[in-house]
Amino acid sequence: MPLRHFPSDFLWGVATSAFQIEGSPQTDGRGESIWDRFTATPGRIEDGSDARVACDHYRRWQEDVDLLAALGVRAYRFSIAWPRVLPHGRGAVNERGLDFYDRLVDGLLERGIAPFATLYHWDLPQALQERGGWGSRDTAAAFAEYADHVSMRLGDRVRRWATHNEPWCIATLGHEEGQHAPGHRDPHEALRVAHHVLLSHGLALPALRRNAPGAEVGLVLNLVPAEPASPSQADAEAARRFDAFFNRWYLDPLFRGEYPADGIEDRIRQGHLAAGGPDYVAPGDLAAIAAPADFLGVNYYNRAVLRSDRVPEAENAPRTIPLPPRQELTDMGWEVHPASLRALLARLTREYQPPRIYVTENGAAYGDGPGDDGRTHDARRIAYLRGHLAEAARAIAEGVPLTGYFHWSLLDNFEWAHGYARRFGLVHVDYATQARRPKDSFAFYRAVIAENAVDDQDGPPPGSSP
Repeated sequence: MPLRHFPSDFLWGVATSAFQIEGSPQTDGRGESIWDRFTATPGRIEDGSDARVACDHYRRWQEDVDLLAALGVRAYRFSIAWPRVLPHGRGAVNERGLDFYDRLVDGLLERGIAPFATLYHWDLPQALQERGGWGSRDTAAAFAEYADHVSMRLGDRVRRWATHNEPWCIATLGHEEGQHAPGHRDPHEALRVAHHVLLSHGLALPALRRNAPGAEVGLVLNLVPAEPASPSQADAEAARRFDAFFNRWYLDPLFRGEYPADGIEDRIRQGHLAAGGPDYVAPGDLAAIAAPADFLGVNYYNRAVLRSDRVPEAENAPRTIPLPPRQELTDMGWEVHPASLRALLARLTREYQPPRIYVTENGAAYGDGPGDDGRTHDARRIAYLRGHLAEAARAIAEGVPLTGYFHWSLLDNFEWAHGYARRFGLVHVDYATQARRPKDSFAFYRAVIAENAVDDQDGPPPGSSP
């Protein structure tokens, strides 16, 4: 069976986020977050649940770090809860909150696992939301202060920092579509939010450089390759519009110091921007956003195949990319398409030249649970992993500066607006008992890490039964 090998220093890891696993929302002085408020609002969460317990990681973190060691990962990407550190968003530091991350970092290092910290994974202190949230420029300044506090405490040991996770989700899902906290539906506000999140990244860089000299600092984007469903001009235009706002709206400011001109025109035509363009961009903002970073984090789950909604179906060219059958979709409804990961990485290298790239999230939601033998035989997740890792190895061979890969996620967890109805973990969590049981995919990934290689076979089709 052919193997595709990875560089000897390739960084293998898994990822989680604070709100999705920690629980203990009122323990040791933690403040309220926008997601605490959002989940307490009836109708917001698919299964009516909340994250007050989640995976109880705040109390069980040592057990989880032992799982990381058993998996053999070389790095662990986790997020820090802003409300644990600054319960009111600014002001006095809650030392007990920082103590938790101190213990976690030391526990990782004791086991030979490199900590990879994300400062913001969506849990804004509610106190800041009540003062305008990310719609206010003041929140960008508050974030820089928060980054300073955290990196002063942990910068001597944490050598990789991401400022933000997925600004598109913060802006669009949280402020335009209302699917995520704080649940707003205002496209004008969403554009300001996107800018202020990017600006806060730039404002935080000096503190991170100062407090963690020599550490790698970057930002994580969720990126979705866009393809037209047919060769028609209408479908090509639909793909361009999607790419301009989903991908280039964030890539271009970071790497080129400007918003994409075609994306600005699109938003003006939609009435979401004034004719003069973004009036919330102050002098110096774009230079701060485009300050050189050390890496780009890429979260990849699926591609988008765009069919124009502006031309009647009967008048458009016949679809040449068919809709995938249901068995090739994950439980999130996302198409399994590993080849688009390699295409995305190649495009980023060609058009933006990041100094290094980490795949900071990649994974699949499947509901497989323990069978009669007590094991979870998640063959579809193994096939997903195998396919995407093989494409990542091909990308490296073709010159992409891919330096590491982080599977999402270590544990089944609270999956935002879906509650506990989606399972991404390599480890099955029984939420009633908090028992952790590694799945078959855990053993598969452990073998990949140990061999530093993946077998390049097709594996079971994504829709096959375990």
